[in-house]
Amino acid sequence: MSSNKCYYAIVDKIIAEGEHGPYAVARSNQLGIITFSLNRKVWQEEEWPEPGTCVILQKLFKKRAGWRANFGRLVQPEDQQPVASKKGTEQ
Repeated sequence: MSSNKCYYAIVDKIIAEGEHGPYAVARSNQLGIITFSLNRKVWQEEEWPEPGTCVILQKLFKKRAGWRANFGRLVQPEDQQPVASKKGTEQ
């Protein structure tokens, strides 16, 4: 069963020439290490992320070597709105 739940992660490293193409390794507080392909089917942005970049990963599944994501994109300001609780924003 595939879930569309979003996972927030931070990119640790980019592997430009992996055995199955370029991919990134990210770390999530919830799941630990998550890898994702940087091909256009998975990575939704024009440019690859850099180490330290915050990303949103979805459509995760577990393989013997760990978690994989089938969808990834950069974190946008609207992704953090529910978390942000600043003075004057509550109505």
